[in-house]
Amino acid sequence: MTDQQLRKEAHDLDVTVWVGKGGIGAVVDELADQLDDRKLVKAKFLRAARGGTSTDELADELAEAVGADLVETRGNTAVFH
Repeated sequence: MTDQQLRKEAHDLDVTVWVGKGGIGAVVDELADQLDDRKLVKAKFLRAARGGTSTDELADELAEAVGADLVETRGNTAVFH
């Protein structure tokens, strides 16, 4: 599937992973488990997780840690494939 098709499919997804003050290390296993069960997972980066970094940077780090593809980031939300 193309990124555009994945973004369209992700539009109506609910957020199932929240990244908080524990950072991305606290959700790596959860995101990996969810990606095993479904094609797309939407994650929200709370203010406590972002600190001085951008959502794009954190989403890239999380995608790399899990071995997933980052489909898109919009605001404080990211979609992984």
